[in-house]
Amino acid sequence: MSHARLRVVLVAGARPNFMKVAPILRALKAREELFEWRLVHTGQHYDHGMSEVFFEELGIPTPDFHMGAGGGSHAEQTARIMVAFESWCQEFVPDLVMVVGDVNSTLACSIVAKKLGIRVAHVEAGLRSGDRRMPEEINRLVTDAISDLCFVTEPSGLENLRREGHPEHSLHFVGHVMIDNLFFQLAQLQKMTTENFPSAPLKRSLGRYGVVTLHRPSNVDHADTLSGIVGALGEVAADLPLIFPLHPRTRANLARFNLSLPERVTVTEPLPYMEFLNLWSDAALILTDSGGLQEESTALGVPCLTLRENTERPVTLTEGSNMLVGVDPRRIVEAARQQLARVRGGAVTRPSLWDGAAAERIVAVLAGERAA
Repeated sequence: MSHARLRVVLVAGARPNFMKVAPILRALKAREELFEWRLVHTGQHYDHGMSEVFFEELGIPTPDFHMGAGGGSHAEQTARIMVAFESWCQEFVPDLVMVVGDVNSTLACSIVAKKLGIRVAHVEAGLRSGDRRMPEEINRLVTDAISDLCFVTEPSGLENLRREGHPEHSLHFVGHVMIDNLFFQLAQLQKMTTENFPSAPLKRSLGRYGVVTLHRPSNVDHADTLSGIVGALGEVAADLPLIFPLHPRTRANLARFNLSLPERVTVTEPLPYMEFLNLWSDAALILTDSGGLQEESTALGVPCLTLRENTERPVTLTEGSNMLVGVDPRRIVEAARQQLARVRGGAVTRPSLWDGAAAERIVAVLAGERAA
């Protein structure tokens, strides 16, 4: 390599990225003699409640470069990120750009790096939903196609990448940095006084409750779909009160379609990571269309319903506590009752390598890159 220490740029842009970057930064810092790193925040999520607060909670340092590229269409956002990142890379000249997840920042920065002749590493590579109508699926496919190092979270990722023709030497099954972060934050949570959280009185008063998150355009941008899900939530809430931290997009569409959430569904603002972790980790049931929450709930054995027609995280279905239920209201209600009837407890069986050490495995591979 051209530098005494391997110059690594980590890119974060949306909320889940921050959680994945944090353990990698800790692992790099533990081997500072080998690495020089920079953190780039694209600003894809740009309001304080969905972005900066997570840097504070996760102990992530102030980004070295903040683009502020949020808002606009997919094309506008991707273009702004590409132009800004190209200029910055030409100044810093990294040896490796590491992207995480499947957001527009992931796609934009990997393309820029590759065209500048910089090696690309993709953390969470190989996940496939099989649904190319999902913007995230396009981002995953394109990013993996040009990545030099593919860090894989579950066996399906390896199978997908091999089927697509990726060379074996580029594939590294390392486990999941999202689970690294989960275990780290759980340890921090146990040291905190959780009664200080604004949601603590609600949690205490309900006792047994479920948690809802809903934000995907396919679920919240269409009146019929959103109306059906709201109706299903009402039926589930008759058996189990629900807490719903409401995403700005979902809030806006509920108002636009003149939909009211049912009784026993309590709305909160989007919650900071630690407060949300304190809430969902003790839930009797989670209903979500989030990718990360499928995995985190699996790691802790919390019953989960995924309100999507497909998932790029099949290990949560085969080895976890997740059920894929789609958006049919009857199916959601039936599955909720089925999950609630299951006895929770006993030892949690986690997927292979979901042990809290994925970031150390990633950094070990990067150390080999430096020596190459």
